[in-house]
Amino acid sequence: MFQIGELAKRCGVSTDTLRFYEKNQLIAPAGRSESGYRLYNDNNQRQVAFILKAKALGLSLEDIKELLEIKLEATEHSCAEVKAITSAKLAVINHKIVELDSIRQALEKINDACCGGLDDDASHCSILAALER
Repeated sequence: MFQIGELAKRCGVSTDTLRFYEKNQLIAPAGRSESGYRLYNDNNQRQVAFILKAKALGLSLEDIKELLEIKLEATEHSCAEVKAITSAKLAVINHKIVELDSIRQALEKINDACCGGLDDDASHCSILAALER
């Protein structure tokens, strides 16, 4: 068992991050010392690693909380429940990619139309004109 500072060091996060996870019920201390300090264990370290990996995939804290709950009671849940969470996130990401591609194409179009002349003032800039239309 170890204190929050050691858990933070082992996981490569700040103690504030761990307190945030605890406040949002993503982790819970394994116990308390005689002097009242929260104590953590290797299981807590694995939970934080799980949270960090899920965050890196863009999952929300609510999604992560749900996945942790499923993981803790795995025999009472199906793999389909887990897949539904990641499938929903994938759909959101795919939608964002389409939106970003559309934005990129529009920016390329107005950017390519601009001469970008250094000696010309911006009063006849085609990019400004396109944004004004």
